Amino acid sequence: MKFVNPLHSVPPIFYSDLRHLVIATAEKFGDKPLYEYLEGGERKTVSYADFAAMVSSLATALDAHGLAGGRIVMIGETHPAYLATYIATVAMNGVIIPMDKELAPEQIEAFIRHAEADAVVYTAGLNGRFDGAEYDFLRLRVPVTPAADYERSETVISFADMLSDGNDAAAAGNTAYDDTVPEMEKCSILLFTSGTTGTSKGVMLSHGNIIAALNSATHTMPYDENCTFVSVLPVHHTYEMLCGQLGVVAIGGSMLINDSIKHVLKNFADYKPNTLILVPLFVETLHKRIFDEIRRRGMEKKVKFAMALAEKLLAVGIDLRKKLFSQITAAFGGNLTSIVCGGAPISPRILRDLYLFGVTVFEGYGITECSPLVAVNSSRVLRPRSVGAPVFGCEVKIDREDETKETGEILVKGPNVMLGYYKNPEATAEVFTEDGFFRTGDIGYLDDDNFIYITGRKKNVIILSNGKNVFPEELEEYLASVPFIKETVVLGRKKENGEVAITAIVVPDTQHPEVEGKTPSEVYDAVKVAVTAINKRIPTFKHITDIEIRNEEFPKNTSKKIKRYLVK
Repeated sequence: MKFVNPLHSVPPIFYSDLRHLVIATAEKFGDKPLYEYLEGGERKTVSYADFAAMVSSLATALDAHGLAGGRIVMIGETHPAYLATYIATVAMNGVIIPMDKELAPEQIEAFIRHAEADAVVYTAGLNGRFDGAEYDFLRLRVPVTPAADYERSETVISFADMLSDGNDAAAAGNTAYDDTVPEMEKCSILLFTSGTTGTSKGVMLSHGNIIAALNSATHTMPYDENCTFVSVLPVHHTYEMLCGQLGVVAIGGSMLINDSIKHVLKNFADYKPNTLILVPLFVETLHKRIFDEIRRRGMEKKVKFAMALAEKLLAVGIDLRKKLFSQITAAFGGNLTSIVCGGAPISPRILRDLYLFGVTVFEGYGITECSPLVAVNSSRVLRPRSVGAPVFGCEVKIDREDETKETGEILVKGPNVMLGYYKNPEATAEVFTEDGFFRTGDIGYLDDDNFIYITGRKKNVIILSNGKNVFPEELEEYLASVPFIKETVVLGRKKENGEVAITAIVVPDTQHPEVEGKTPSEVYDAVKVAVTAINKRIPTFKHITDIEIRNEEFPKNTSKKIKRYLVK
């Protein structure tokens, strides 16, 4: 099947497998920088040719050490070795197990045991973590940047020594990397959700799942070898791995690995990326910082006038955004033109503001079980409030419990959909329909052009005493448009009389001029006025009836999503 996206003058390659990805891009881009990163206070560069050699050496070393086809945990900070380990493991028909470095030590141990891992590869921040006797079951520990007292042993070999071993084995005639035939349909990637082994689900993805999602991404989005990125998201998440790592390699882009969350803006300014892969919280933070600086300089009226002017000029085909807002976009290096954003809804107001500054945000939709890409807006068509149309090869339909309703559960089918849940056939059976569609648990609808609109999560729905359903995400989107509301969670509180009260728990932005310096009572009153205005715009049964002010931000996971289950 051939698909040519009109966004590309030269159609991107369809990659057959991850080894093909590495070899083809090394041949095409050679000495071009793939990665730049900071290590030991020194800025380092890895070219496409360097990276291909790294993957080949590591894959050969895995075979030489009897780990080809083994189960390998990768944990730590984003590093070229992380992606090399991911690709080499899968290319040798093993199972890569990316793990969240923020998990508690006992959780990490439990997951590693549950996955029956053979080895663990870890970056500097995890040095010492796997030295204890509780990890004696591992055949090998591989520190990427070993501690100063590192000594090679039968069970501890540094990443550099593994590469050296691979080179020696290849020189001695080992051709396993070239000879291995990829098994595309077996489990190749195992991803655990947070929690304990009893409550988490291990998502099993195949080599074929990841390649299908990668090809869909590169053929859907308007990106090519001229794109430059700064990597800021946790690398163990499939979204960052597919779009922010494998995707950059696939298009021939270049990437700076952000070394610290506090250095993000400095790295943007220094590296001058033209594209970013982010989640809503990052976009919202960037937006907030822009307007905080505008207010600090007393330029709010001037900027709003310029935005209105830019909007009118765009309507007649004149684009002066770069000239009008160069001071603002300079904070991101001056070259940023687009952001891919997924993981949660984002305020249309923020999308509009950034667009008028010259930065287009492409909202997308994905779920780990779908490798993760399902849909995305592209530069051909942008639909406000939509997460885009299904990507190439992905079929989406709506399962309506009541045919009179427009919304229902979003179902997905395609080569990107997971094999199932690890050691959990019951849970696997529950999420697949008889005709093979995956039940996402998200509620939404499709428009006439097959664009997806998400209205809420099935498990978050508030069921009122009259039987009506309210999706908190819809109300949270309204609340997010209030400038002085920083974060919010809407839930149903059951009262003594049995009635369910729709309650908004609000974290105010106390530095915003509208509430700065005000007493708690005055802040509450300001929120109440905003809520009253929102209630006037929505049906009565959806009205927010109770308000709670929270002084601390909500707990979040490493992808910056609020942990709703912890909000009581």
